[in-house]
Amino acid sequence: MKSFTVRVVIPTNIGELLKLATRVYKKHQADGKTSLLHSLVDYRWDEIGHNLELAAAKHEEAEELSRLAEIAYRERDRLMGDVSGLIRATRDLLKGIFRKSPKKLGEWGFEVNDTPRPGKAK
Repeated sequence: MKSFTVRVVIPTNIGELLKLATRVYKKHQADGKTSLLHSLVDYRWDEIGHNLELAAAKHEEAEELSRLAEIAYRERDRLMGDVSGLIRATRDLLKGIFRKSPKKLGEWGFEVNDTPRPGKAK
C-alpha cells in the first residue's frame, strides 16, 4: 500500500480564510471546555473568535465598495473620453497662438514653467 502526504489547505483569500476561521471557532465553541484548541499557548480563539463575524461583515462591505469603485471608474473613464488628447491639442494650439508669450497659457489653467531643465549628470 502506498503512503501519501496529506495536505491541509489554508486559504490565502481573506474571505475564504474568514469563513474557515468562523467554522473552526464554531466547533471550538460547541466543544466548550473540552475543546482541543484551549491547549494553544500563543494564540487564543476566545480572544479573536468573537471578532470574526464583524471582520467578515467588514470584508463584505469592503468588497462591495471595491465593486462600486470599479463601476465608478468605468463610468468616469467613459465620460472623460480622450480628455488627455484634448488637453494636449489645446496646449499645442495655444502655444502656437502665444508663441512669443507662452506664459499666457497660465490664463487657461496650465502650469507654465520657463526655467531651463537641469542638465544630465556626467
